[in-house]
Amino acid sequence: MDRAEIVHENFLRRVGAGDLPALSVLTAKQAGLDHAALLTLFRAQVISRQLDRVARRLQAEGQGFYTIGSSGHEGVAAVASALRPTDPAFLHYRDGAFQVARAQQVPGQDPIWDMLLSFTASVEDPISGGRHKVLGSKALSIPPQTSTIASHLPKAVGAAYSIGLMRRSPPPMPEYAPDAIAFCSFGDASMNHSTAQGALNCAGWTSWQGAPLPLLFLCEDNGIGISVKSPEGWVSAVLQSRPGLRYFSCNGFDPVETYATAREAADWVRHLRKPAILHMSCVRLYGHAGPDVEAAYRPMAEIEAGEAHDPLLYSAARLIAEGVATKTDILELYQSVFDETSSKGQEAVKRPKLSSAADVMTSIIPPKREVARVNGPDPDARAASFGPSDMRALEAPQPMNKLINLGLSDLMLHFPEIVMAGEDIGRKGGVYGITKGLQSRFGAHRMIDSLLDEQSILGLSLGLAQNGYIPMPEIQFLAYLHNAEDQLRGEAATLSFFSNGQFTNPMVLRIAGLGYQKGFGGHFHNDNSLAVLRDIPGIIIGCPSNGYDAVLMYREAIRLAREEARVVVMIEPIALYPMRDLQEAGDCGWMRSYPGPEARAPLGQVGITGTGTDLAIVTYGNGCYLSHQAMAELGEGVRVIDLRWIAPLAEEALLKAVEGCDRILIVDECRRTGGQAEALATLFGERLDVPVAREVAQDSFIATGPAYGVTMPSKASIVAAAERMLRR
Repeated sequence: MDRAEIVHENFLRRVGAGDLPALSVLTAKQAGLDHAALLTLFRAQVISRQLDRVARRLQAEGQGFYTIGSSGHEGVAAVASALRPTDPAFLHYRDGAFQVARAQQVPGQDPIWDMLLSFTASVEDPISGGRHKVLGSKALSIPPQTSTIASHLPKAVGAAYSIGLMRRSPPPMPEYAPDAIAFCSFGDASMNHSTAQGALNCAGWTSWQGAPLPLLFLCEDNGIGISVKSPEGWVSAVLQSRPGLRYFSCNGFDPVETYATAREAADWVRHLRKPAILHMSCVRLYGHAGPDVEAAYRPMAEIEAGEAHDPLLYSAARLIAEGVATKTDILELYQSVFDETSSKGQEAVKRPKLSSAADVMTSIIPPKREVARVNGPDPDARAASFGPSDMRALEAPQPMNKLINLGLSDLMLHFPEIVMAGEDIGRKGGVYGITKGLQSRFGAHRMIDSLLDEQSILGLSLGLAQNGYIPMPEIQFLAYLHNAEDQLRGEAATLSFFSNGQFTNPMVLRIAGLGYQKGFGGHFHNDNSLAVLRDIPGIIIGCPSNGYDAVLMYREAIRLAREEARVVVMIEPIALYPMRDLQEAGDCGWMRSYPGPEARAPLGQVGITGTGTDLAIVTYGNGCYLSHQAMAELGEGVRVIDLRWIAPLAEEALLKAVEGCDRILIVDECRRTGGQAEALATLFGERLDVPVAREVAQDSFIATGPAYGVTMPSKASIVAAAERMLRR
């Protein structure tokens, strides 16, 4: 027999023989559990266990697709019982018993059937629609998680922050109650991941400063991560050393002790609005997953010692000791749940599956949502907020940095649910002054000076977004995004996909980036690669080339986030922030005026300068500026097309924009490999019959000093490339 069957037989034998573990002196009554509640809790644990057993059988039959089970972690059912079903819960992947226990708190739920539909990848799976086996439920306030490395912890911190923020600045459509607490769970091995450490640090850092953060962490310590043991005492030492976090611990085998400690911890968090950690001991049964053969890396004596601490045995001992149920009652309940689960499993395999690419991809883009229309900023309020200097700036041409600043001010006046967060964006106004003055206008609660951790910045924003806010986080430099890209790929972009559009996290992410900063910072501050963003399904990427377009695009970005729940990434070309002149000093050829209140740049629209038909230059960002410089030498036969929106590519608009042109030159400041030019050349090659050439950056990092620009396109190289094409 495999280990699952051995654990099963051990349970039957030991309950039947009364060979049950010793319990603490704490009684259910003292913990606040009556007999009915204790029996309900045990039933949740048994359901979770039998789901694990049936999942393994379904996989063996080729009908099930997930066997990372919750066996040994059933103590989390007691934690769920100590919380409210409206408390948002971001769950560890072994928390099946938590979801079952919470489902028992909400009328109309059938956790056995729902989870079997997930195991069998049915389109009727109520959380993911058959796309993935994930714990999650809209009705139970459990967003689905995609990660096994605790990447959901940063957004749990954000969700807790959003609850604390509600009392001061409530969003128009909140998801959580003002007195809710956020809950998140993770394993002892995942605790060592930088994402978990960053989230614990961010929570403590926030609490240390007195900001409300009602968050309960649960570390489920089974002592091993796949095959690597946690060193003795390591987990408790790490968790207890965290400043700003209250530490609780419990024996996760005993449901009464776990419930009592979890309730104490939850009440502490809810009352004081401060974060806490509950450290729960447990055991991993059956190995890591179905195909895992534990005996290959663990001594059999160690495996059997763990199986002797089966939490269901402790719960059975509780039921008997408290006079809630007899041995016969327990075994009958255990068998009846298995019979029900097995029967429903055979029905679940017959339910329809996803069958086409279109079906799978339907939920990548969230559904549009109804939002209340709001009027623009009151003129008097605007004048009072902006002050005389900025009111005058609205009337005269300005460089991009100033126009973005004015545009962000207008948006924050217009939409009080916008919250910005980032390193140095508040008091300093950002490294380049883009957010200067906004904290004094809108307050530190809406202009958050974050700690220096990109994972925490994005996690904070994901949590805010799930509670009705429109976050606008800032990543200080494009190269720094790589520290946190999984918060976009693994969390932000997948939430709608894995929840079948039921959960969303709209946001507008601002990133200062791209090349051409003269002699500053090398590749850390001159990063000319967007490949990490371009391959993420569903996100929108914009890159303005001038201040006027930037304002229009930010208005559209906020509309997309607010009305369509989209994740939008805006890349701001640093080198163009202060740009005033185009051809010669003092010509002010790249300055723009502030646009009227109704104007915006819709997604799918491109910018066109010139009407020439000899050559179309297709570009964006700094390339657009350089191409406009080149136009003066190339003559009237050239037109410049500004992509504006890099993803998704506005294919039809681009094809229309180059219509009638004899040649196409793609100017891409990103690298030859992985740059936008690859997709553009493919589009034009597949759809048109005209010569296409690329003028792109080399596959190189950027140097510091005078050589900063030699690996990227320049005015001269664009002119040369255009003339080569025109001579053909």
